[in-house]
Amino acid sequence: MYDTILFPTDGSDAAESVREYAIQIAVEHEATIHVINVADTGRDSVTTIRGEVIDVLETEGERIVAEATQDAKDEGVPVVSAVLQGDPHKTIVDYSKQSDIDCIVMPTHGRRGLKRILLGSVTERVINTAAVPVVAVNPAEGRPLVYPPKHVLVPTDGSRGAALAVAEGIDVAKATGATLHLLHVVETGGLGPDARSVLKEGELTERANEILAEATEKVEETSLNSVTSVIEHGTPSKVICDYIDENEVDLAIMGTHGQTDFSRYVMGGVSAKIVRQSPVPVAWVREPESESNE
Repeated sequence: MYDTILFPTDGSDAAESVREYAIQIAVEHEATIHVINVADTGRDSVTTIRGEVIDVLETEGERIVAEATQDAKDEGVPVVSAVLQGDPHKTIVDYSKQSDIDCIVMPTHGRRGLKRILLGSVTERVINTAAVPVVAVNPAEGRPLVYPPKHVLVPTDGSRGAALAVAEGIDVAKATGATLHLLHVVETGGLGPDARSVLKEGELTERANEILAEATEKVEETSLNSVTSVIEHGTPSKVICDYIDENEVDLAIMGTHGQTDFSRYVMGGVSAKIVRQSPVPVAWVREPESESNE
């Protein structure tokens, strides 16, 4: 399924905790892992003292990459490594294009200060611009990172982005033997009990049934046997995280199309909460720019 996996690392505790997970994915899919370190040389504080600082950043980057490379080799995983300079999220995305990467695996945050690379904002920008799936991992959670997954969750809202997530979820479930969970959340978190009762019997629930039926039909066309479909009511981000905990989900998959249109799961709202708070890794898939602009 994945032949090439990109793991950007800044050597922070956050990145180190995700490294083994990236290697697990590579082992499962017999993939080559690309380990890169990006020296953030695009800021004024670096350019004013450029030469000396860059030398220090590159030396540190080489050490970081060497450690990660050795870990992958110890697991029998082929490795390509590089120490690069530039704006972190642009460099990561450009590298993924140039190297025909199939999947990017990175933490939701990293170091702060001069050596910072993988802050949440960088991860979100990579999610929002990369043409390949981006697996964002919250290293702050105490839950063990496990790949291959046994349970994969795809929250779907019927958007084009969600359709991409369903397709990716099917591929992952087929490749790993996981159970696929399809979830639609009828957003009623801000409504009172009486209004919620009406909505359950009204248009929102009718639309929810249509969305799940459409997603389920796509799954059935692939002959994937282990599938669960659920409609829940409430605040989407909370319902999704609660569902993950209650159903032992190992991996969630969410989709987007374009650079800013995440449908109901916009990066400024629900998606931002999911990428930062999910107790399990979240794989984000995005429609290619040429298609999303049509």
